[in-house]
Amino acid sequence: MSEIERMGTELIEKGRKAQAIFEEYSQEQVDEVITAVAWAGYSNAEYLAKFSIEETGMGLLEDRIKKIHNKTRGTLRDLKGALSRGIINIDVKTGVTEIAKPMGVIGAITPVTNPVATAINNMMVVLKGGNAVILASHPGAKKTGMEVVRLVREEIDKLKAPLDLVQTVEQPSKDLSQEIMRQADTVIATGGSVMVKAAYSSGKPALGVGQGNSVVIIDPSANVGDAVDKIFAGKTFDYATSCSSESSIVVQESIYDEVIEKFKAKGSYLVSMEEKKKLGETIWINGAINGKVVCKSPESIATLAGITPEQALKAKCFLVEEEGIGPDYPFSGEKLTIVLAIFKYSDFDEAVDIVNRITSYQGRGHSCGIHSTTEENITKLALSVKVSRIMVNQVQAFGNGGFFNNGLPFTLTMGCGTWGGNSTTENLNYKHFINICRLARPIPERKPTDEELFGQYLAKYGK
Repeated sequence: MSEIERMGTELIEKGRKAQAIFEEYSQEQVDEVITAVAWAGYSNAEYLAKFSIEETGMGLLEDRIKKIHNKTRGTLRDLKGALSRGIINIDVKTGVTEIAKPMGVIGAITPVTNPVATAINNMMVVLKGGNAVILASHPGAKKTGMEVVRLVREEIDKLKAPLDLVQTVEQPSKDLSQEIMRQADTVIATGGSVMVKAAYSSGKPALGVGQGNSVVIIDPSANVGDAVDKIFAGKTFDYATSCSSESSIVVQESIYDEVIEKFKAKGSYLVSMEEKKKLGETIWINGAINGKVVCKSPESIATLAGITPEQALKAKCFLVEEEGIGPDYPFSGEKLTIVLAIFKYSDFDEAVDIVNRITSYQGRGHSCGIHSTTEENITKLALSVKVSRIMVNQVQAFGNGGFFNNGLPFTLTMGCGTWGGNSTTENLNYKHFINICRLARPIPERKPTDEELFGQYLAKYGK
């Protein structure tokens, strides 16, 4: 057995022993553990936010604290009162009783961009089903992952729950993460495409995410000021660390200039063609995003790019006008920076086409949004695009992963369906981490006649 195999096996075996004890817990006991995990994250949000920024160099402190608070509070709201242990539903009509049972030990790959909020959310939804979890942080955030787990274990120890319900990989590596995925019962992969693909090829059931590249339409019926406020809030939040951060906007030509002026009034900087070239050469190197700009401050990005006007150095967001889509027009893709691309459209069919072309290039299956009061346009967009979630008159970066003003489950792991190479289009939640056994009792026979099944068809087309 190699050293990697030994390390992976040791973690898995500890998790299995803890999970065997946890499996006997009642719903009430499980929910107490979930609350303990939530409190560990919520009460230490400021400390953990500072810790993660110091280690990764990514993010904005006050926003990161808000993110940890909101995601933890929202996830606990979703989980409170939800049934995840034993009998969870009895359908008298069908005679089927549903019984929730744990999956076992779950491996959770977490990204460098959101190492605290993602870890806490993953732990809560996994433990809700009676499972154990092994956190495999990105190597660039390994100390943060260890600190999160340390604080969580301190809290669940108050309940005398098995500490190894929650573990972390202290020296994360690609090989060790793959070994954990190979041995775990299920895998959650939140992060880069390489690790997500590895999760799907691990031989175990996996729940992964697709690439983000959120596109948002503003049509003439929208409250333009409100739309700009919300897009700006999402784009600049935590220096665009979220995969749901607004990446491009598609604006109707009659309000295009007004939109740009309102963005400028909020502290956005519209780059010139020369500055656009410099910015592009700084963000992308040989077609890949430069790690030095990911989730960094506007000032640091402007300095790296050699964009020197005082307005640029003091900007809160950069605006880039774009017309093309695809590899030759990198601003149409995911940027992971506080850079917002702007496209212009004439009629709404063109706007929908732009959204589809952008997401087909990058972000297929993830999300888009619209600011509009025209129901016809909202419905047309919903029926025409290949994404898993569409935000209507909301902050895209907040709403995609569930928020207090929409009905989506709180998560930091968003499935993108077959469009994005994923097994689900849902926001990952506790329901994805329970096995459901169905007890089927006999009911009165419900056998349809041939006339009921084929009558209408045969009357129309004949035998």
